[in-house]
Amino acid sequence: MNPSNDPSWLHGAGVVVTGAGNGIGRALAHRLARAGARVAVNDRDATACTAVADEIGGYALPGDAAAEDAVHELISQARQAIGSIDIYFANAGIETGAHDAEADWERSWNVNVMAHVRAMRELLPDWLERGQGRLVVTASAAGLLTMLGSGPYSVTKHAAVAHAEWVSATYGDRGITVQCLCPQGVRTRMLPTNEVGDVVFGQGVLEAEQVADVVIDALGDDRFYILPHPQVAQYYATRATEPDRWLQGMRRLQHKIDNAAPSGAARPIAPKINETTGPRS
Repeated sequence: MNPSNDPSWLHGAGVVVTGAGNGIGRALAHRLARAGARVAVNDRDATACTAVADEIGGYALPGDAAAEDAVHELISQARQAIGSIDIYFANAGIETGAHDAEADWERSWNVNVMAHVRAMRELLPDWLERGQGRLVVTASAAGLLTMLGSGPYSVTKHAAVAHAEWVSATYGDRGITVQCLCPQGVRTRMLPTNEVGDVVFGQGVLEAEQVADVVIDALGDDRFYILPHPQVAQYYATRATEPDRWLQGMRRLQHKIDNAAPSGAARPIAPKINETTGPRS
């Protein structure tokens, strides 16, 4: 592949998008199909998965995108449907709110991190043999900063960024391109619409289609971090160079969240939910 700012290079590319039943994944599937890619749509919600595939003329591959056997099956089916896989969008994720049970940590780790590790195990041999391949990870700004109210989400999204960095550093000179999508508030079903959400995201919420457009543009220059909210770069720089100042600011934000909660007590940014079509951004 020879990316350029002209998305026409995507014409004919074999693409898999996990968690594509709605939200960012759905928007990506639509945008990629319009660019002429052969798109395999994956989602745990079989009805949503099939609907999106029908909308774009793609291939529906409903099912899990995290468990080891399921990832192997997904990629095998994708190769049967679209031929070679040129780009793998590891977009599916889970957010469990403030719940701190062992099961919440385990599920978050499995879906938000190990799904990417397992996908690369399947994809890497072929990509190295061909000398090209692209992994695009939806990691969220939480992977660069933090997510107040959700320890499992914040920690596993940091791990997702770290894994993406490791793959890029290890295989970047052998034709493997890795990119990390790290948006903040995106108008999906995971976005909190209560007082706490207003405090955290304010007026900076983007539509999923806007995020997809940013991703398509970023595919053309191979940038590692894809930041639909450009201010995240400055927040990330402050976190790295002035950690005490940054943590103080985060504590102030936590106080605002506490005060905005209806009962006046601390609240998670979102209630506990099941696996979704895409991570909360």
